[in-house]
Order: sequence, then structure tokens, then C-alpha cells
Amino acid sequence: MKKFIIKFITGLKDIIYPKTCLICKQDLASNCVDELVCVKCWTSIKKNTPPFCHRCGRNLDRKSLADTLCSACLKNRMHFDRAFAPCIYEGPIKDLIHEFKYNNKDYLAATLSSLMMDFIREYDVPISAMDVIIPVPLHPARLREREFNQAELLARNIAPLFTKIVSTNTLVRLRHTRTQAELEGSDRLINVKDSFAVKMPDLIKGKNILLIDDVMTTGATSSEASRALKSAGANTVFVLTLAN
Repeated sequence: MKKFIIKFITGLKDIIYPKTCLICKQDLASNCVDELVCVKCWTSIKKNTPPFCHRCGRNLDRKSLADTLCSACLKNRMHFDRAFAPCIYEGPIKDLIHEFKYNNKDYLAATLSSLMMDFIREYDVPISAMDVIIPVPLHPARLREREFNQAELLARNIAPLFTKIVSTNTLVRLRHTRTQAELEGSDRLINVKDSFAVKMPDLIKGKNILLIDDVMTTGATSSEASRALKSAGANTVFVLTLAN
């Protein structure tokens, strides 16, 4: 009911007031993106470009070009095999993800997932080798609070294009942890430690998994979720996020 009321009020506002860009708040011209973002803000989204770290998927700076891993991945063990992200988590994409997750704008999933799909095609992300797509789950308490799982919405937009199955009841969140954005460094690792479990390991044993989330910062959440999947018998775990 709460979500319905919010959407109803938003609809009334759209009728009374002209549509504005979600980022710069300027009136939208006819050549905008999905009647949500002006072209100037959309083209200002900072893209993640090669060469990529062969583990976390971030751009390798010039000092690291002799290696295939970035300095962070050389220092820290990640339980996923490889990660990919089309955008760098700053500027317009950071604002859009915040609107998506925290301001009830679940309709942004289609627009944002298009960035992920374009990246898959442009860089030949081996999604064809994946057996199942699993969104990083929310704890039931947080799901009740937010009323949707942003990772699941992204996954459900991506899956049909590549004829993949989305599984939402295999990987579960055991603990209601603090939001990772509130924490830094090692505190993020501690916060998510042992917070995931696999309910039906027979469904993923020997399978290649594509794990979907909205953002990867330190990689703690993706790594811990991957650890649970690998412990349950998953073969390969790739991670795809909107930004890193």
C-alpha cells in the first residue's frame, strides 16, 4: 500500500509539473533518455574501460599494466573468479543508483540495466557460459523496508536478452547486516562475514554462476556471496555489477 501511494503521488506530480532530469533537475528536452535523464547527464556517466583487472574488473592504471591484477586484488583474496562493471561509481551513475535504491524509483532498473547489457555485448562478457543468474539477496527485513531487491530487478532485465534463468531462492542472506555504504575497509569484510548461505546446493553444484549486484566497492559482499556459492559446489562465479 505504501509503495502504491508513493507511485500515485509521483504520478500526480508528473502531471502537474514538467518532467526534469533526475540528476541535474533541469527540464527534459525531447532528446532525453527514457524521459528520465537529459542527454548531457547521461553522456557524462563515466564508463569503465580496458585494460581491466582480471579479478575485480576495474581499470588497470599505468603502474599496474605489467600485472593482470590491480594492487587491491594482489593484496586481498576474492572468492569470485572474475567481475565486470560498465561504469565507475562516481558522478551521475552514483546519483542514479541512489535514486534507484533509496528513493523508490524501481522503474530505473530498465534504464540502468541497459548499460550492463551494452557492456556485455561490447566486451564479450562470457555470459553464454553461465548456467544461472543469481542476484545478491537482501535480508527479509531490508526487503520489507525497501519493498524490492535492486539486484533482482537488474537481473530480470538482463536475463531474457541472453535466455538465462534467474534464481532468487537459492542464495539467501542469513543476517540483517549494516549497509555497506556506512562502513569502510576491513569493517565491510567483518560486516558480511558468514552472512550468506545456499538453500539448495544440488541446484548449483558444478554450475557456472553469474552473480548480479548494483555496486562493487571493496568487493566484500560479492566475495562473501561467492564463497557461499563455491562452498556449496558452484564451479565458476562471475560477478556483474552496474558500477565499481
